[in-house]
Amino acid sequence: MASNPTNPNPTRHIETLAVHAGQPVDSATSAVATPIYLSTTFERGVEGDYPRGFSYSRDDNPNRAALEKCVAAMEGGTRALAFPSGIAVASAVLQALRPGDHVLAPSDIYHGFRKAVSGVFDHMSLQVSYVDFSDAANVAAALRLNTRLIWMETPSNPLLKITDITAIVEIARKAGVTTVCDGTFATPVLQRPLDFGVDLVAHSTTKYFAGHSDVVGGVLICRKENAVFDHARRSQRLGGAVPSPFDCWLTLRGIATLPCRVRVQSASAQAIAEFLNRHASVELVFYPGLPSHPGHQTARRQMSMFGGVLSFLVKGGSEAAMRVAAATEILIRATSLGGTHSLIEHRASAEGPQSQTPQNLLRLSIGLENTEDLIADLDQALKRAKA
Repeated sequence: MASNPTNPNPTRHIETLAVHAGQPVDSATSAVATPIYLSTTFERGVEGDYPRGFSYSRDDNPNRAALEKCVAAMEGGTRALAFPSGIAVASAVLQALRPGDHVLAPSDIYHGFRKAVSGVFDHMSLQVSYVDFSDAANVAAALRLNTRLIWMETPSNPLLKITDITAIVEIARKAGVTTVCDGTFATPVLQRPLDFGVDLVAHSTTKYFAGHSDVVGGVLICRKENAVFDHARRSQRLGGAVPSPFDCWLTLRGIATLPCRVRVQSASAQAIAEFLNRHASVELVFYPGLPSHPGHQTARRQMSMFGGVLSFLVKGGSEAAMRVAAATEILIRATSLGGTHSLIEHRASAEGPQSQTPQNLLRLSIGLENTEDLIADLDQALKRAKA
């Protein structure tokens, strides 16, 4: 990928940044591992100021500052804000809008985003258009004079659609619209949207960053500070949308192995997608690493690998899909993704009665188990469900 001139460490590779960015040896004790700073308040200097930059943990905390510096460096951004969840990031961004503003978002966007718009921001009368982002012409056609935000998600959840980031950025720049890209599925290991001109990148750090299914969080990174980012910072600090020091510490601890985990998971997902693509009981596989995927060539330009999440349609409808999910022995039936355990989920059930996801779709999050074991598990589940 092209280097980003805003990256404070342009010569350092992502593996090095994951271990060292924002995490110097502790000056007080020489500890190599970053300590957990649980203090809610910090001592003033003799002049009444705060010489070390910390006053109260809602405003800032050493663990949160370390996490934000690390993630910003990995994404090639200038600043980052850590939040207590991924949806808190989306909420902070939406709070920067005014009543009547128009937002463009993908038609298959994460269902939690739709719920936030309709259930939390309904009083703001935001106008939101959900369109198919896999064709940039749809985005251009949906622009309005009052469009203020374009929210991308690539690869998308759960259909793994690919958005041409460069094309959407060009459309947004001509219209003076702020762009946000949810990069949760790809992580900066595989794709860095800021390098393609996106204004802001959002992540649910619950997933790959933390990587062990034991902490919830989110982060927002900017290419350069702008009005939306500034408002999100006020939402974080004045509104109290901050993660705990321990949550930040856990997330930072997970980031150290992020590049290794994501590459192993991606390689495994590729092999599993190819297996499912040949299976007689599978109707269709959604994975951008397959040459048959409509967004494959765009994904090749934007991503170094294709990620650890895939989904597929089971022949026989919803009941057959549910039987497959119930028959796996290694893959666990559970929501979420990005952890060390491989998960399988009937996505329409998780999204509820308003879901637009096909009823025979199963989403897989590939963990760190042996690839051949996972393939054998899926094979026996598909055969048992058919019997």
